[in-house]
Amino acid sequence: MTTRQGLRVELAPTVEQRSRLGRHAGLSRVVENFCLEKVRAALEQREAEKTYGVCETDLTPVPWSAPALERLWRRQHRDRYPWFTAEGLSSRVPKEACRVRAAGFKNFFDSRSGKRTGHKVGFPAWRKRKHGSRFRYDAATARPHTPRSVHLPMIGKVRTREDMSWLTERLSDARARVIGATVRELAGRWWVSFQLEIDRTDINERHAVPQDLPACGIDVGVKTFATIVDDDGTVTELHAPKPLKSALRKLRRAGKAVSRKQSGSSNRAKAVQRLARVHLDVAHQRADFLHKTTTMLARSKRAIAVETLNVTGMVANHRLARALCDLGFGEFFRQLAYKAEWYGSSVWAADRWFPSSRLCGGCGAINRDLTLGDRVWRCGCGLEHDRDVNAAHNLLNAMTLERQAA
Repeated sequence: MTTRQGLRVELAPTVEQRSRLGRHAGLSRVVENFCLEKVRAALEQREAEKTYGVCETDLTPVPWSAPALERLWRRQHRDRYPWFTAEGLSSRVPKEACRVRAAGFKNFFDSRSGKRTGHKVGFPAWRKRKHGSRFRYDAATARPHTPRSVHLPMIGKVRTREDMSWLTERLSDARARVIGATVRELAGRWWVSFQLEIDRTDINERHAVPQDLPACGIDVGVKTFATIVDDDGTVTELHAPKPLKSALRKLRRAGKAVSRKQSGSSNRAKAVQRLARVHLDVAHQRADFLHKTTTMLARSKRAIAVETLNVTGMVANHRLARALCDLGFGEFFRQLAYKAEWYGSSVWAADRWFPSSRLCGGCGAINRDLTLGDRVWRCGCGLEHDRDVNAAHNLLNAMTLERQAA
C-alpha cells in the first residue's frame, strides 16, 4: 500500500550552481507575476466590455486554469522575456509556476464559496524577491541521482549534505516514485523537497505498535508542553525547548543591526542573512523537538487521546500568542495523526467543548470557576487535582468509554 510522503534534503551546490538556482527562482517569480497580470488584465477588460453592453457569453474569457496560463506564456515569452531561452533555463519551472497560480485562484474561489475550510484565502498578490526564492519541478524531472546527489534539470548533478540511500533503494525497485520536487532557499542555504508516493510497509511493520503497550491521554499546555497519563497510572511530563524565547535577545540584536544598515547596501544584505539564520535555527530546533516527540508517542502508545484546540482563537490572545506559536501545537497534532496511522496506533480527539480541565475525575462535577492561573484545585467531593494530570486522565477515560460503547 502506497502513501504520500515528503522528504527534504539540504543541497551543497557549487558557486555556479547557486547562481543557476537563483535564476530559476527568479524565473518562477516572473512567470507567477505574468500569470497574475494576464488574469487582472482580462478581468479589467470584462468590466469595460460590460459598460458597452456586451452580453455575458461574449465577454473576454479569464485564463483561470493552468493550461490556459501556460498557453499564454508559450505564446509571449519569446518577445517579452528573451533571456529565458538565451540562458537555457528549464521549461518545467514555468509549467509548475502556472499550476501554482491556478491553484491560488482556485483556493480563493473555494474559500469564498465555503468549499475550502479554515481561514479565508485572499486573491493572489504579486510575488516579490522578499517573499523568498523557490521553484518547482513536475513529476520525476528532478530526482535523486546517487545517494549523495540529485539531478536538477538545466542545473546538473548537485551534491547533497545528507545520505539518501533510504530513498534511492526504494526508487530502484519501484517501491517509491517521485511526483514532484520543490527547491527552496532559506538563510542562504538551499533545500530540495521531494513529494513521493512510497510503499512504507517494511518500515511500518518494523516499528508496528504491539497491542500490549499502554493507551494514554495527553494534555498540552504552555508551562508543561505535554502531560501524559497512561492507563497504568504512569504520569510523564514533556517540556519543550521554547527556542524562540531562548533566541529573543539574539533576534533583537540581529534586527537592530539590519535597521542600522543603509537600504540596498551589501552590509544590509549580510545583516539580513544573519537575521535569517537565527530564525532558521529557531525553526529547526522546534521541528526537531516535535518530530522526536511525535515519533516516540506514535511508536510507544497503542492509543492516544488528545484534546481539540482552537489554536487560531488562542493565538488571538496577545498575551499568549508568542508562547503558543513557540510551542507549535497545531503541528504537534498534525504529525501525531499521520505517524500514528503509519505505525498502527490510533489517535482519538475529544470534542472541542469537552471540559477536560474543569471536570472532576472522581465525581464528574464541573468546576466552572477554574481559571488559567489555577494549577491545582479542590473539588467539592474532597479530591484535589493537578490541573494538567486531571485533564489528561479525563481525556483517557473519555476515549475508553466511547470505544467500549462502540
